[in-house]
Amino acid sequence: MRELDSIERVGVVGAGTMGNGIAQVAATAGYDVVMRDIEEEFVESGLDSIEGSLSRLVDSEKLTGEESTAARERVTGTTDLTDLADCDFVVEAAVENMDIKQDIFADLDEAVPEDVVLATNTSTLSVTSIASATERPELVVGLHFMNPVPVMKGVELVVGEHTDDDVTALAHDFAEELGKETWESDDKPGFVSNRILMPWINEGIRAFDEGVAAKDDIDRGMKLGTNVPMGPLELADHIGLDICLDATQTLHEELGDRYTPAYLLKRKVEAGDLGKKSGRGFYEYD
Repeated sequence: MRELDSIERVGVVGAGTMGNGIAQVAATAGYDVVMRDIEEEFVESGLDSIEGSLSRLVDSEKLTGEESTAARERVTGTTDLTDLADCDFVVEAAVENMDIKQDIFADLDEAVPEDVVLATNTSTLSVTSIASATERPELVVGLHFMNPVPVMKGVELVVGEHTDDDVTALAHDFAEELGKETWESDDKPGFVSNRILMPWINEGIRAFDEGVAAKDDIDRGMKLGTNVPMGPLELADHIGLDICLDATQTLHEELGDRYTPAYLLKRKVEAGDLGKKSGRGFYEYD
């Protein structure tokens, strides 16, 4: 296993919202980054997102223009997984699907040196099952970043059945190098964050669907009553209703009826009302 001070080049698999966010914070922390996705248009979209995010940080005076330019120049995009062969640490941030993640990890196992740690950004899936696709399960760990990655300080570290203690320690240290704070979870369904968060969102949707209160009042009540920045319906829109449904269904399969997805959540996903990314969820967006 490589030591923290030997990590210079970071690989990120996935150029979507989470992937490009992880690539951005790694580059801002001074690492060279190779960001890979399966289509050139996805890679270019991810690079554009990084540039836009860095520009906003300059506008808000959280970065200088020079720091922003340097961070952007550290990120290279590719569609070729073998371009990650020189990376010292790899984070996978692909779609939340076990078969896809296992395929990626099997390919990564062949593409990068055998002493490189492979981290997954999964939010609900078993790290142990993902690691089983490799010949290095002791070097596989969960690093669940929060969305939006450049803004949120927290990273959930998930320890698989075979994850080595030194890998766990390295993952904590690496996240802290990116300016994050960590908490640790065993490899149980939903980990800490989604095991608690998804029922909260799901019950908020049920309360709205059953006429307990208007959506604005549900969100306002939770913000004022529990001091959270977003209510459950706002947060569901922000995360993406399809992602919330996938996570809740995974928890339902693993943990039973207490995690049954709300009917209205399923109906909205079927209608294509996915939240901010589609322009309409529980609220409407420009």
